[in-house]
Amino acid sequence: MNFAEKLKKGRKEKGWSQEELAEKLFVSRQSVSKWENGQNYPSIEIIIKLSDLFNVTIDELLRSDEELKEKVIKDSKQLAHPKLKFMFDVLFLIGTALLIIKLGIFTLNKFTALDINLYGWSFFWNFGPLILMVGGGIGSGVIKEKYIED
Repeated sequence: MNFAEKLKKGRKEKGWSQEELAEKLFVSRQSVSKWENGQNYPSIEIIIKLSDLFNVTIDELLRSDEELKEKVIKDSKQLAHPKLKFMFDVLFLIGTALLIIKLGIFTLNKFTALDINLYGWSFFWNFGPLILMVGGGIGSGVIKEKYIED
């Protein structure tokens, strides 16, 4: 018996409609319908809730359906902190943009009669882009190696 059949059987044994089960799981009735028809699979959090509601082990729900088992394995290999990685990527890009601005102004001053000054601290313009790029690159790389391990 695959996951969809187990879900439908468990729901009917409890005497619940799809709507009632959906309310208990905080999902839409359409989601429950798709799971029961084998059109889609729930997340691991929902599978845990289902195992509690139906008083079965997670193993009983997962082992019978190879496709669901593969989905759960794939989902578990996602980045642990995607927002933090995004922040480091943005820092790297800001550093790159500042470096391009500095080099652009330096080139304009060197080859034209313009005399454009970079406002702010010279330390910032000399080392800021480097610090942002190195920090962002290292941080992004470290976060990229960390996956959710539940």
